Amino acid sequence: MNSDTDVVGEASGDKLPASARNALMALVIGGIAAILDSTIVTIAIHRLSVALNSPTATIQWVTTAYLLALSVAIPLSGWAQAHFGGKRAWMLALLVFVVFSAACAGAWSDTSLIMFRVFQGFGAGLIMPLMQTMAMQAVGNASSKVMSKAVAAIGVAAAVGPIVGPVLGGVVLNWLNWRWMFLINVPLVAVGLVLAYKFLAADTPVRGRAVARLDVIGLIFLAPALAGILLGLSNVASDGGAGGADVLIPLLGGLAFLAAFVAWGLRQRERALVDITLLRLRSLSTASAILFTAGATLYAGMFLLPLYFQDLRGDSVLVAALLLIPQGVGALLSRVVAAKLTPRVGARLVTIAAFAVATAGTVPFALADANTNVWWLCVVLFVRGFGVGAILIPPMMTAYADVSREQMPHATMTTRITQQVGASFAVAIVAVVLQKLVAGGATSGFQGAFWWTVGISLVALIPALALRRETLKEGATTKG
Repeated sequence: MNSDTDVVGEASGDKLPASARNALMALVIGGIAAILDSTIVTIAIHRLSVALNSPTATIQWVTTAYLLALSVAIPLSGWAQAHFGGKRAWMLALLVFVVFSAACAGAWSDTSLIMFRVFQGFGAGLIMPLMQTMAMQAVGNASSKVMSKAVAAIGVAAAVGPIVGPVLGGVVLNWLNWRWMFLINVPLVAVGLVLAYKFLAADTPVRGRAVARLDVIGLIFLAPALAGILLGLSNVASDGGAGGADVLIPLLGGLAFLAAFVAWGLRQRERALVDITLLRLRSLSTASAILFTAGATLYAGMFLLPLYFQDLRGDSVLVAALLLIPQGVGALLSRVVAAKLTPRVGARLVTIAAFAVATAGTVPFALADANTNVWWLCVVLFVRGFGVGAILIPPMMTAYADVSREQMPHATMTTRITQQVGASFAVAIVAVVLQKLVAGGATSGFQGAFWWTVGISLVALIPALALRRETLKEGATTKG
């Protein structure tokens, strides 16, 4: 690809140039639909089961298949950008996502819906890392203040999307047919495509220059590794428990494939599907560890909260969705604060504070029962949202401190994979805890599960301590 003209906008001083602002707008609007869709369906499983006359064990694959396809697609994003160019790869990913969103809306059975969700998830798996990589490349050799603005922009989708998704799903299900959960993607992505065509710089690979080759062997190792690990973790709460064959077989198989990929990747280095040798860079390895725990903290609570309101308190889907709004508002506000504070006081302090606030906003739920004052819980949710919304900003900013522009796609794939696995790991843990403890009473079951969520948030402080405070001092820039 072109070396200088690829950059959408070269940031100077403390301001983003108009070209970079426009590119970020195009990326966020196009990408937010995919991030919302990764969670919007979680609240609709029961409705889909009834509408399609499908058992819960089968219809659950509407979510599982999507996440598995998403995880498998993530490692391909770097190759797609190198092979087609960022703009073409981005628009192609959006097209795949929106076409199969419409197909999901027209599904006539559980089998057809699950099949369409696989392709939709594949498109989303390309969109998420491309959005992050292209946003970082758009700011060029930027100061920490400029980078904070770029991270804050994509942080809208990354931090708020998973929280707003269930809320939006509840609102749609209350007043509209379930098919609208997928149709709302169409106009949003259509706008994203128009903006991408207009504002993203053309970065088609130069004719005559060697085109990036797909690491087929790496893909053969990594795709089943990620799918097996995530599938095994998602089955932990099944009847067989953590020792069941549906957990151990895919999990152990996935770990074996992962070991094979690591061995292969160490030999191939930058030619590998994902260059794992970049983890020798402290900025990337530390950020990846934090994003693993950040995904765990975010998704553990996101899994439990709708269940708490619906199963323990007896609220409807709509009421549960509306009660979660304060968490989304807190997350939206905190990403602005975190983006401004990180260059000033350091990523370490902001990250530790974010995890501490998220923990403080979770503890009251570990003490709550079916009669806890709802207004108090709304205040607590705002606090929790403020914490989890800020968690992603500092590690996303620090991850690229020692990474060159050419290495950014590999760095992004690493951070996205670790975050995805962290989310699945935490959901598996709290699902098992809830399932085991709820037998002794619904209240004690939810309280125990929330205490585990608190514990996950506290453990997350360990990698946060490894952040270098000086990484984002004034004047710091990414490597060119």
